[in-house]
Amino acid sequence: MRTNILLLAILTLTLVNAAPSFTEESPASPDQTQAPPASSYKPKFPGDPAHSDSEAAALAYMRVVIRAQRQFNRQNGHYATTLPELVHTGSFTKRMVNPSQADYTVGFKGKKDSYVLTMTPNHMDADHRSFYADEDGKIHADGDKPADEKSPAVK
Repeated sequence: MRTNILLLAILTLTLVNAAPSFTEESPASPDQTQAPPASSYKPKFPGDPAHSDSEAAALAYMRVVIRAQRQFNRQNGHYATTLPELVHTGSFTKRMVNPSQADYTVGFKGKKDSYVLTMTPNHMDADHRSFYADEDGKIHADGDKPADEKSPAVK
């Protein structure tokens, strides 16, 4: 019986020490630095330049517009001057005309010989860069300000 009580005491102590603590943790002291949480973004394809799902969606939108503009230009001899002109050109749909695309706002300025497409995040941070593209088809990104033709090209 004494052995059973001793085993029960050891088992109880083991379980108490292994159980998660639900007490409030004290805040880290100023000299302790905490690493930011690692991004949970999983690349969609090898070489995916996106930093988040929102960026992946914004880049995908831009690629669709760029392809639609190329197709429109081949068919009409000039670029579309408005997004609604691109509807049903390639995979550009009516829903894509809406300038509000998830965490981004679309900017579009078209002329017959050129166009500028921008994607500006609602809140710029490490997971939401701004993007820029024009008739050359290269997408540029900037994490600090609205992207333009001088911003680094997305690989």
